[in-house]
Amino acid sequence: MNKLFYPAIFHSAEEGGFWITFPDIPECMTQGDDMQHAYEMAVDALRLAISSRKEEKIEIPIPSEPCKITTSDDEYCVVIEFDMLAYQKRTNSKAVKKTLTIPEWLNEEAIALGINFSQVLQEALLQKVTANSVE
Repeated sequence: MNKLFYPAIFHSAEEGGFWITFPDIPECMTQGDDMQHAYEMAVDALRLAISSRKEEKIEIPIPSEPCKITTSDDEYCVVIEFDMLAYQKRTNSKAVKKTLTIPEWLNEEAIALGINFSQVLQEALLQKVTANSVE
């Protein structure tokens, strides 16, 4: 689950701007002075809600289909994107030590070639994680 796309309801505020709710994530609400500010605040609110749910091991709901969201005359359905993998890369890059076992001959060949084991493992894991999240 890398990129998430959630519908948000942009409600026109009487004094101008918008207040925003997410039908799939009731605790996720925000507001903005104009469309651009409201959109930026919605992205930030979605990031906070999703990352909090992930940390607290609370289910992350499947997004509703935007075409199934009903709005009134002063409301707009806007799809908000959140890239979970990009967020994790920016905020959680602490190194974690792992122990692994490989055949001795492979170890000797890799050392002779000057291969960086950590780099190879990180690249392979990232490729695997990225491929699995697209499915």
